Parts: sequence; structure tokens; C-alpha cells
Amino acid sequence: MVTHTSKPWLFFVLLLVLSYYRASFAIAADTLSAGQPLSMGETIISEGSNFELGFFRPGSSSEIYLGIWYRNYLGGVQEKVWVANRENPLSDASSSKLELSEDGNLVMLEGSSKIPFWSTNLKNPLSNSTEAVLLDDGNFVLRDSSNKNTIFWESFDHPTDTWLPGAKLGIDKITGKLNQLISWKNSEDPAPGMFSFRLARDGSEQFILEWNRSQMYASSGVWDDKNKSFSLAPDMLLNYITNPIFVTNEYESYFTYSIKNSSPKYRFVLNSSGLLQQLAWSEKSWDWTLFWSRPVNIYDVYGLCGAFGLNYENFSNPCVCLKGFKPFSIEETSLSDWSGGCVRKSPLQCMNNTYANGKKDWFKKIPILRFPVNSKAVSAMNCEVACMNDCSCTAYAYNSSGYCMIWKGVLLNLQQLSDGGKAGQHIYLRLAADEYQESGNKWKVWVILAVMVTATAIGLILFLSICFSRKRKLRHKHKGEETSRYDLLLFDFSTELHGINDGTNTKDNVNIRGKKDGELPVFSYDSVSAATNNFSTVNKLGQGGFGPVFKGKSFKGQEIAVKMLSKRSRQGLEEFRNETTLIAKLQHRNLVRLLGCCIEQDEKMLIYEYMPNKSLDFYLFDQIKKRVLDWETRIHIIEGIAQGLLYLHQYSRLRIIHRDLKPSNILLDTEMNPKISDFGMARIVGDNETQTNTNRIVGTYGYMSPEYAMDGLYSIKSDVFSFGVLLLEIVSGRKNTGFYNNESLNLLRYAWELWRDDQSLEMMEPTIGYPSSTSVLLRFINIGLLCVQESPTDRPTMLSVVSMINNEHSPLPTPKQPAFTRGRNDVMYTNSTINSVGNVTISIMEAR
Repeated sequence: MVTHTSKPWLFFVLLLVLSYYRASFAIAADTLSAGQPLSMGETIISEGSNFELGFFRPGSSSEIYLGIWYRNYLGGVQEKVWVANRENPLSDASSSKLELSEDGNLVMLEGSSKIPFWSTNLKNPLSNSTEAVLLDDGNFVLRDSSNKNTIFWESFDHPTDTWLPGAKLGIDKITGKLNQLISWKNSEDPAPGMFSFRLARDGSEQFILEWNRSQMYASSGVWDDKNKSFSLAPDMLLNYITNPIFVTNEYESYFTYSIKNSSPKYRFVLNSSGLLQQLAWSEKSWDWTLFWSRPVNIYDVYGLCGAFGLNYENFSNPCVCLKGFKPFSIEETSLSDWSGGCVRKSPLQCMNNTYANGKKDWFKKIPILRFPVNSKAVSAMNCEVACMNDCSCTAYAYNSSGYCMIWKGVLLNLQQLSDGGKAGQHIYLRLAADEYQESGNKWKVWVILAVMVTATAIGLILFLSICFSRKRKLRHKHKGEETSRYDLLLFDFSTELHGINDGTNTKDNVNIRGKKDGELPVFSYDSVSAATNNFSTVNKLGQGGFGPVFKGKSFKGQEIAVKMLSKRSRQGLEEFRNETTLIAKLQHRNLVRLLGCCIEQDEKMLIYEYMPNKSLDFYLFDQIKKRVLDWETRIHIIEGIAQGLLYLHQYSRLRIIHRDLKPSNILLDTEMNPKISDFGMARIVGDNETQTNTNRIVGTYGYMSPEYAMDGLYSIKSDVFSFGVLLLEIVSGRKNTGFYNNESLNLLRYAWELWRDDQSLEMMEPTIGYPSSTSVLLRFINIGLLCVQESPTDRPTMLSVVSMINNEHSPLPTPKQPAFTRGRNDVMYTNSTINSVGNVTISIMEAR
């Protein structure tokens, strides 16, 4: 017989369970009645258990608030939808309570004080039988218990940062009161933040997003009652999900909406970064799905970084302080709250045109994308002098017409791009003299700079002398010598490469270059190393199966990408020769351009044109960066990839099968044009050759066709299969192999199941909303499923695919069930031969 004392751990487990449930004890099902106050640790729950109301502490804060949050299906995370006392928090958990006062109002009290921290504050006499009820739509109402249709007050009339179905956002034309959303200050402070979302007061029937209740930075456009949509945000309230309603009369104007399946798990939220987001709860992923967001780009949020804060291209932390400034509050920046902006580290030393201690303020040049809005144009021969003579002037600049502009007071809405401002302008920021001398006295700085400039000039002269000396030696080599190596730093790709490729070389040019018509330039190892700063990690762009890729630059400022064959790479000379031979003969706007190569000191490198927007996977699978790819851009990328493959399969001088088509091998230029890259795995096939066999299976798992992965059989239909996977990934924003905890196993099965059930719209990328016409995207899903059919003979050719894309109104075939591959390894790369023992084939899985 086992006694209770023999298992003391049981007792502690029971205590933990009881303490857990104690935190969510409800004093009544959904109602707060007179004489029954609500205290800390007690809650009331709506009738259908959708919402819960009670006191809470946000994050690590010690402040106490009364709020409403979702219940049950959020894994314990309290997603707040309403906060009562956001401007006046409580601090004493033991004495905080919510109750009905003698006059029928709801009041929030603390300790023995009779002065409420928050109240419904209704002046008209109320019924003695009032009750407060939390409804199943998230509305907290004060009503007459004897006549439940008599509502005295409701939380839907006082929204915080969340717009729930059934709530109204609008304006009372009699009192002028606005029902608007106001963001939290940060994730742990429900106090009103800097951003608001409201109906325009001018009667234009549109919503606007504002900074500091004054500066509009986004608009929904006007309401079109016929189409039930907004002109600038047609996907904001989708008709197949919501029932949007706009009401206007002599007393009020407001918008409201309901959900067609009556689900409360749907909301609009104005977050503390100024983004309005439309979210829906997904039972499959057990998480909120982002359907729509405005602005699309966080950098379009006005005043995001506060006073003297600089907004730049960093998705994890988009704000920094300008030089000479520091965050107003260190704690604020850790919570992404930049409402306080930045303050000077050292005060300006100007006073009535004299300078303290003989020191003088100075101006720092800062590249920016756009000017702050509060500028003043002045007539001045010298803008710097004009600003220096006015102590209230904090910055100056010259506009595109050359006129002087100065700024007084704080600078707001500064934005800088990662390209150092090449696409933008420059502003000159006023700083204290101490900021100029942080690292020592001024004369020391000038001495150091002079020494560095002199040393650099001498080094450059020596380097150029060596380069010219080597070129002179190369000219005197005997004619039987086959090649010479170019200096990458001195090479002009815009002229010399054209001369090599267009067949205009003279006999002298051939002797100088040591190249034959149509051949690629071969660059020296030393010049490639110098162009990439000795293959510095700062210049490293990424790592592929071939090896690392570095960014380089010539003396003329021409940027290139250097792909180096790693000594540990499974890809060797065969892939290197393959890529140089194939891509040198290919010319198409959707194929990456090979500029040259380097074979020296046991090193093998390929020199490509530089793609500033990196690869497709850099954006496609990142929760933040994917917003850059709107639907127009995604369709443009799909069309470009299709055109590039069509050229490889049909119109190039050689019929080429790529064999490794995937997002990381699609590079994007400055205009987001896609370019197919990495031809190390590619193979040439004859014009009449439909299928080829290999005993060396290479490629990336998830993109390989089943006949190639299992039997080593590849054809142009293998590339079509890879294109289909890629197309579905672009439309959905999800990896084919990213379904580890999903019954569908992979994207192909998931897409097929939705297509079969006529629910394909569910797989579309939710973060950028729906396009104005969903039929185009449904057509792309149809094409993608046609491309991934199990039998190669069922798959269309790329010529047919391009025709399907271009002819939007032509009917499409019905796809057959695609090939479902199983497994969790991302990359497949076998030994140089398929190892066979009897009839058993062993494929060795290795990382690339």
C-alpha cells in the first residue's frame, strides 16, 4: 500500500495545477453585478469562451491594467484587444478592483481611495439594476439587467489599438467625438502611442493613418459603395471574408464590418510601429495569419524613429540615432519605442554668434533618401554661413534646383538607404565641436589623415607601376603563348568585354589580350584578390554549393561578384568548365551575365555581374522582407524565370537543362528583374533528345523531379517540374519542404489538396494581401500544378507555360495529382556514381 507521504511530488503537482487555474477563475460566467467586485486574479469570460476580461501586467511591467483578451486558443498568450485605464495604471495588486458604483457606473478603484482611476463616467441617471457583461464578440457593455436591450455604455465605442468585427470606427457629427484606433506606446506600455487610424474629418469617406494626430502618412482612398471597397486599398475588406458597411447620416458617419463565418478570430491592429495589420486566426498553424498591412513598407511610416532618429534598411531594428545624438531613453529603444526620438550628447556652443571656449559648431554631411518636411527656403549665397549665424538652425541642404533650405528645431522622418544615399540627397547636420574632437584634438586628426592619404597615394602609385610593368611584359610574349591574364582592377567591362564578344578584335588587340574571339577574359589572381579586398568577410555576399561569393569593385567603380570554388566543395573542375563553357555562350536578359574567370594558384573563380538585390530566397521566406515582393513584382519574377528557361530549352544555341532551379539561384537586379544563375549542374542535350540518364544525381531536394531523383532520368521536363515548385513557392511564400509539422508534408500536396477542394486562395501569400483580381493568381496556381504532375509527359513545355501566362483568358487543362516526395533533407547530392549492391541503389545524402 502506498501512502500519500511516499509520493510528495504528487502534492506539489496538484498545487501547481490549482495555482494555474486560480489565475483564470471567473467570478461569474460573463457578468459583473452590483456588490460583486472584480479583483486581481479574477476574470469574467464571455458566454462562448471567446474573450476574457480581467486585470493584467503587460510583459515585465509592474503597472496594472484592466483589459480584454482572446481566450483558449492562443496557447496561453494574452492577445489584448482593449484596455480600459491605458493612461492611468494601478500599482497595488492586492487592493485593485472593478465594481459597479451606487449610481450604476463602472469604476476602477485602488486601496481606500474613493476617487476612481477609471470610470464609465455616465452623467445621466442610470437604472439601479445595471450589470456589466462581456459579450462573445469582445464587446464589454453596461446595460439594464431587467431590459437587456438597453445599453448605457459599451467598450466598442472606446477602442484602443484593435478593431474587432462589429465595432464602429467613425465620427459623431453632433459632439465631434472620434472612434479611432491609437497604437500602444510599445509592447509593454498600453499608453497612447504616436500613431492613429481614423475616419477623415473632411467627409471624404476614407480612413487615414496619422503620426502625432497631425501628420497623415497613409490613406485607404475613398469608399466605393458599389464595389464595397476603398480606392487605394481594395483588399482591406475582402467581400468573400467580410461584410463591410458604411453608414452616414446627419448624426454620424462610421464603418463597421462582420465576418461571413461569424468567427471572432479576426481583427485589425495598429501596432506600436505605425503599421495597420489585418489578422485572422488559423486553426492549422495555431497562429495569427497576416492578411493585409498598410503601409506596405515600414519605411513609409512617418516619424517612425522620432526626433533626430534615422530610419535605415535594417528589418530587425530600423532606427538609429544620428551622429552626436543618443536615444532619449535606453529602455524605450529595447522595446522598439522611438516616440521620444534622440537627444544631443553635447549641447550646441553657439550663443549670439560667439562660441564657448573658442570652439565652433560644425556640420556633418549625411546621405539621406528624403528631406524632413519642416524646411524653410532662404536666399543665401552660402547656406552653411546662413545656418551657422542662426543658433536655432539645426541643419541645411541644397534642393535639386540648388536653392538653400534650412531646418530649425527637431528633424523628423529622416531615411537612409544601405547604398549610402546614392539614390537620395544629402543634408548637413549641425553638431557641437566636442563631437568633432571625440578621438583627439583637431590637429591630430588632420595629421593622421595626411599621413594616411600620403601612404595610400604612394601605395597606389607603386601598385599601378607594377600593373603597367606586367602588361608591358605580357605584350612581348611570343606568339605561341596561348593566353595572358587581365588585371581586373583596370578592366573596363563596358568596352573591352564588348570588343571581345562582338568579333571586332584586330590582330594587335588579340596579341595584347591574348584572347580569341568569343572567349572569356581570364583575370589574374592578384587583381581579383585586390578587387575584393583580399576576399574580406565584409565583402562576402553568401555561400553556395560551389563555394563563397564575394563582392568586388574595379578602379572605374564597376561592381562585380566573384564566385570561388571551395576546395571542400563536391563540385569540381567539371562544374567549373561546365559553367564557363555554357554561360559564356548564353545571352538573355533573364540569365546572369558571366564576365570572366580566374584559374591560378589552384584557385578557380567565376566573375559575374553584381546583383544588388541579392537572390529571391533572401526575400521570399523572410517574414519581414517578403513584403517587398508585392503581387505585381512576384508575377514579374515568375514571367522572367519562365522566359529565361524557355530560352535555355529552345532558343539558345545549345539546348540546356539547368537541373538546379531554386530561389537561391534566381538573382534580382536593381529593378527586381530575375536572372537565372549557377549553371554548374547544367547539361547540354541534343535538339531531338527527349530524355537522358545520369549516374550522378545532383541538385536540391524539394526541387528535383521524381524521375530524376529516383532513377537519374532528366530532361527539359525536369526543369519544368522545378519551375512549378518555384512558382507555387512564390505565390504562397512558403518552402516546399517547410511543412515539418503539417499533415500535408510538403507544398505540392498542400496546393493539390486546396485545389481539389476549390480553396486555392488559402495558399496565397497573406502578408501582402490579395490583388485586385484573384483570377490571375488562381491561374498561376493551375499552371504550377500542371508543371509538377508526376509523369513528365503530362507536364507542359516551357513554350506552353509562357503561352499560358501570356494568354490570360485561354482555358487551362485540369492538372493531375502531382508527385509527392517524402523526406526531411533539404539537399540531395550523391557520390560521383550511384552505388549499387545487387538491385539496391544507395544514395548518399550530403550537404552542399
